[in-house]
Amino acid sequence: MNKPIATAAARAAVSTGIARTARIALQAAALGALWMAVDWAVRQVGLPIPSGVIGLAVLLVLLFSGRVAPAWVKDGANWLLSDMLLFFVPAAVAAVQYGGLFREDGWRIALVMLAGTAFVMVAVAVAVDLAAKLERRLAVQRVYAERRRARA
Repeated sequence: MNKPIATAAARAAVSTGIARTARIALQAAALGALWMAVDWAVRQVGLPIPSGVIGLAVLLVLLFSGRVAPAWVKDGANWLLSDMLLFFVPAAVAAVQYGGLFREDGWRIALVMLAGTAFVMVAVAVAVDLAAKLERRLAVQRVYAERRRARA
């Protein structure tokens, strides 16, 4: 008698796993399609800004405006971020091939990397701070609006 129950549970687990995998693949494909569309637009317009930066801005606008729910991209984005290290393997191989360059200009490269990292960290900190302030302001506005509705 335990076999049908175990089989049903196994089927449910497999179908849940397949659904999750399909959702992740679909979300990652949607993020890739957004990047490709923005890349095409950037090339057509001739902007000197990388398409990944413009794509991130477009995605942020879509998320903040409510046109795209965070749940629609969350699993795909988490999967892409979890495997991000794999995208840097070719860069590490290239660094090994150009050892002479690093011996001659290594300190300059390190300085640029440190400055770039510091700039990104400061920019992220400022963006997070601004987002937190905006979130607090919107929450206060919601509370005031609810109080006004309750009084009316």
